[in-house]
Amino acid sequence: MFLEYVWAFLIGGAFCAVGQLLIDLTKLTPARILVSYVVAGVVLGAVGVYDPLIEFAGGGATVPLTGFGNLLAKGVREAVDQHGLLGAFMGGFTAAAAGIAAAGCSRLCALRAGQR
Repeated sequence: MFLEYVWAFLIGGAFCAVGQLLIDLTKLTPARILVSYVVAGVVLGAVGVYDPLIEFAGGGATVPLTGFGNLLAKGVREAVDQHGLLGAFMGGFTAAAAGIAAAGCSRLCALRAGQR
């Protein structure tokens, strides 16, 4: 049990360390790095590498943006299997609805706090 926490910490920390190195050593903007992480999650999920990483590292692999990209891609694949072409447009929103709603709510809260 304790070892699972250690691996989650190490894998999640490695994702964060790579992001910090990209910020410090390149001229990439944070937005481009974030998009790269989401795309990396999609690609790693497509080649079948990300699901074993999730099994190994748990929250250390699902919480970062790469996990969000993998979740979006998985949702699109499942929706396309069920609904055809229409699933390509709705699958990502359905699979990641909680994350999208949380981001929207936090934005609204920030705007509301700025009015005071």
